[in-house]
Amino acid sequence: MSKRNEPAVTSALAQPLRPPSPGRAALYVGLFVLGAVVGVAGALLQPAWFPGGLLLALAAEAGLCVGAGRAVGRRGGAVAPAAGWALAVVLLTTSRPEGDFLFAAGSGSYLFLLGGIAVAVICATLAPVRQPDGGPARLRK
Repeated sequence: MSKRNEPAVTSALAQPLRPPSPGRAALYVGLFVLGAVVGVAGALLQPAWFPGGLLLALAAEAGLCVGAGRAVGRRGGAVAPAAGWALAVVLLTTSRPEGDFLFAAGSGSYLFLLGGIAVAVICATLAPVRQPDGGPARLRK
């Protein structure tokens, strides 16, 4: 019997990606904006109360990224607020023509920038990943 007429069985990972539904896209945009708000709040908070404000700002970012990733159940839920945080903080690092700036050249500012990037990468890496439908696969059951 020929197998030409049978449909090809392919892995779910080999299927093309579908765009997110409008509701999920709106959720990602909301998380992006919330990440930007947390970034601005952290940028203002970390120099005000140096050691505690820095830890509080990084904890807020970590809580938002981990919570969003777990609530959405996808890695995009953790990446969206991390991207919003990064964009807001990068835009705040630029100086204005008047010479005003938000981040001073001190250890707290550098710890906030580098620590926030590290927290964003860690949270996005540890976020849940989309699993294909079907039972869990194991080698040598």
